Amino acid sequence: MSTALNLLDPCRQEQARDYNRLSRRFQMLEVLLGMIVLLVILLSGLSGSLRNMLAFPEPVRVAAYFIILMLVLGILSAPLSYYRSFVLAHRYGLSNQNRTSWLADQVKGESLGLVLSTSLVVIIYLFLRAFPETWWLLAFATVTLAMIVMSKLAPVIIFPLFYELEPLKDTGLRQRLLDLSERTSIRVNDISQIKFSNKTSAANAMLMGWGGTRRIALSDTLLKDYTPEEIEVIAAHEFGHQYHNDMARLIGIQAFLMFVGFYLVNMVLNWAVPRMGFQGLSDVAALPLLALVLAAAAILLAPLANYFSRRIEEAADDYALAATANPEAFSSMLGKLTNQNLIESDPGTIVELLFHDHPTYSKRLSVARRYRDEVRQ
Repeated sequence: MSTALNLLDPCRQEQARDYNRLSRRFQMLEVLLGMIVLLVILLSGLSGSLRNMLAFPEPVRVAAYFIILMLVLGILSAPLSYYRSFVLAHRYGLSNQNRTSWLADQVKGESLGLVLSTSLVVIIYLFLRAFPETWWLLAFATVTLAMIVMSKLAPVIIFPLFYELEPLKDTGLRQRLLDLSERTSIRVNDISQIKFSNKTSAANAMLMGWGGTRRIALSDTLLKDYTPEEIEVIAAHEFGHQYHNDMARLIGIQAFLMFVGFYLVNMVLNWAVPRMGFQGLSDVAALPLLALVLAAAAILLAPLANYFSRRIEEAADDYALAATANPEAFSSMLGKLTNQNLIESDPGTIVELLFHDHPTYSKRLSVARRYRDEVRQ
């Protein structure tokens, strides 16, 4: 097990610390800029002026207002987003995309997000107008339903917009993973490989979809550089998510956090709307206030969301070790993944609480050590 520790490249760890520190800094600047812009629009009277300019039927007015607001925020934050997701990724060797490919992905992602979020905002404002007392419960239920539908459709509709997804080509590895599936009694609809290499040097694996769309997906960057034993451990980790029904658990956790978020928004709107001179809860001019409260709630609840996610990942690690009985492969896989993806091995307690939805390298390695020692006893 000691050799696994040597797999951590000191130079890569120095790069990881620099890259993640800069990435977090620009991420926080983007959030801060967005909140400042929303406050300026809200407090300067621009929000009311925009509402008055949009003399359309109410659903159209809400949609137009929201689209204009998102475009303004997107344009103002574009330099920070470009630097964080393109310049930094290239500087530290994590991106293989040229500007055209990167821009195409940004346009697709932002366009898809704008269509979906505009639809949800229009529905929420219909609830605000028709059911001012219970709108937040209806909004919570609608967003939760949308999240469930999108998680089911993602592998077959959304993911292929950005990555090529095909059945795993390596027949020997495929059979090895199917044998693992049979031993663990975990049903697998498909084992796919994702073409990551034309966009990133990072490696990844994931459990995607629900029911008939559920599949295990492995990146080609993973398949290229990892041994069959290491890939088997990774697949076992994903099987652990399926065994624990983690997709449903994660959606349940996110739904709970959204419930809290919408409850807080309702409280703030009911307090602030009459004091700020808006025409009622359904006044679209108050939309920046709604967005600010939701953003603040998301920031405040992020440590709790990360905590639950880390617990889920820890359980999947335990499952992978029990299913494969190969702590050496687990440890060597962790070292490779930490080096390749520029993951900080020990980011510090505060950073872990605020930003990490997976356990740290050191904590995951200690799980493998504990498993090895228990087996030897």
